[in-house]
Amino acid sequence: MKLSLTILSYLFHPLYIPFAGTLIYFVVTPKYSPLEMQSANILPIFILTVVIPVICFLILKNLGLVQTGLMPGRPERKYPLIISLLLLFIVLFKVIPDNYNIELYFFFVGLIAANASSLLLVILNYKSSLHLTGIGSLLMFLVALSIHFEINLTLAISMCTLAAGFAATAGLYLHLYSRAEMLIGFLLGFVSQLLMIQFWL
Repeated sequence: MKLSLTILSYLFHPLYIPFAGTLIYFVVTPKYSPLEMQSANILPIFILTVVIPVICFLILKNLGLVQTGLMPGRPERKYPLIISLLLLFIVLFKVIPDNYNIELYFFFVGLIAANASSLLLVILNYKSSLHLTGIGSLLMFLVALSIHFEINLTLAISMCTLAAGFAATAGLYLHLYSRAEMLIGFLLGFVSQLLMIQFWL
């Protein structure tokens, strides 16, 4: 049971959320997007939000600044969150403007707001569930895309909701977070995206 939930925690890691949101956007958007445009967004975003953070994690682990990818302790979160914010800003200002998509632009603005809020909590000596922050962000983005493009994304929204349940279960069972920390984490992600949709929905 513990092994299964640990695997689920890594499977629903917040590291994958920016890339997952980008991929989902290009799959569901009815807008015409040439393959070159998709590649110009998807590949750099994958490198900046998945590959480079993994390399940075390995460096931080070798330096003894983090212990595991789940980062259960507050001190471990500071450097990964700072790195994540810097990389998200690079995506926002260097990647997306070259092939502008307003929905993706404000999705990343919402992610930056959620990560900045999580970092502020760490500075204030409190932690929130980064897993549920990521899933909450993706869930609200899916709901907004469904309304914006008037398409049925019920299956994707249901799967994202199920993922939130799995992540919450794993967090409780593995004693990574309290219920309050998970709720705050989910609200940070969900509300950050909710505040952004007024600019593009």
